[in-house]
Amino acid sequence: MNRATCLQDHRMEKFESVLRRWERKDLSAHEAGEILGVSERQFRRYRRRYEEDGLDGLVDRRLGKASVRRVPVDTVMWMLDRYRFHHIGWNVKHFHEHIQRQHGFGWSYTWTKMQLQATRLVSQAPRRGAHRRKRPRKPCVGMMLHQDGSPFAWLEGVPPLDLIVTMDDATSEIYSAFLVEEEGTVSTLRALLEVFTAKGLPSSLYTDRGSHYFLTPKAGEAVDKEQLTQVGRALARLGIEHIPAYSPEARGRSERMFGTLQGRLPKELSLLGIHDIDEANRYIRDIFLPLHNEHFARPPQIADESAFVAVDPASLADILCIEQERVVARDNTVSYEARSLQLPNSPARAHYVKARIKVREYPDGTLAVFHGPRCLARYTAQGEEIVSAPTASSVTPCSPPSRRGLSDAEHAASAPRRPSLTAAARGVPSPGQVGTKKRPSGRTKKLISKKEEKDIPSAA
Repeated sequence: MNRATCLQDHRMEKFESVLRRWERKDLSAHEAGEILGVSERQFRRYRRRYEEDGLDGLVDRRLGKASVRRVPVDTVMWMLDRYRFHHIGWNVKHFHEHIQRQHGFGWSYTWTKMQLQATRLVSQAPRRGAHRRKRPRKPCVGMMLHQDGSPFAWLEGVPPLDLIVTMDDATSEIYSAFLVEEEGTVSTLRALLEVFTAKGLPSSLYTDRGSHYFLTPKAGEAVDKEQLTQVGRALARLGIEHIPAYSPEARGRSERMFGTLQGRLPKELSLLGIHDIDEANRYIRDIFLPLHNEHFARPPQIADESAFVAVDPASLADILCIEQERVVARDNTVSYEARSLQLPNSPARAHYVKARIKVREYPDGTLAVFHGPRCLARYTAQGEEIVSAPTASSVTPCSPPSRRGLSDAEHAASAPRRPSLTAAARGVPSPGQVGTKKRPSGRTKKLISKKEEKDIPSAA
């Protein structure tokens, strides 16, 4: 017995009860119609049909007849077969949007869900728990960003991967999303570098208490905001507030977003036959995220304001990186993560033995060694030095080519010499040359003292 038949039986029983009260003159026709939820005129129709045919006269004559607005059977079977053989496991909302976009399906989402539930292809959603008060969204973009990773079987036939997502609290717009083998410091800095370069610096970042985000001395207690991780150091240097979440419910907005992504993204990648991480990341960045944001992002409360602060992208790379301190060995090498980095010769000082330097590892895997603000060298991920090609202005000029063997040497004409500022005046004889050459005849070879000068007889 379906719901319509049950309601009809209940209506008949209620009519008989009201009719007996009307016959006893306890109720007027108008009052009887109000109890049945019909007009006085409709109550009189029911009474006349009941007197002629009994309870059969009260049967709804529309039952058992096909509605003129009924969906054609071929359309119903096509929709069910499409879901059964091509989209099994998709949530109804995602499936309905897909067939609307790809096949021009014109029937409603509610009808589609009822048909799939009636054939047991999808199950009804469980009843929700106790009511919780939602935290209001931030009024404008850039005031708070959410970042988290979700382990899931995103690619068919590939072990579970982590999807790193960074979204805005005010609009739920996803700024960055990519797949990595394991969530950690490198993936976090890579996501922050992408977002900060494109959008600017936000006011705060809201994350869970993962070990790459915070140091928690004792499980279940507050995080230590004095001993910072690599992510915490970078955010503190940029002046961004780092907010920890102490329960999954506190991150309900990002958790619901991951539920949506887990229900949609793997199905899209499987339908397109994508099984490679790099190819999947390109699809997520170029196709999936624009469509997702167009459908799920909402406008902020204050559309004309933005809390993002512009920043020089070149300076971000040296902040959003892993930075560790090392001491240079006696052979001018630095040991870092089982790699030996040889320092090149420097014109600033003879060597860097026993000097304290900092090694920076960037999200792309390259390394750099800094002594204070000075960059000593850069290296590949394997530890090989990256030598930049010298420019024309930095090349030391070579000596002129040899002219040996040339018949006629071509000499460039020398420029005329400019007169010296200390040159002697015209007509004044120049002083004699001092040295091994012959002195002028007018100059004595030996100085004579005053005593010897008296003994010399004067000339007559």
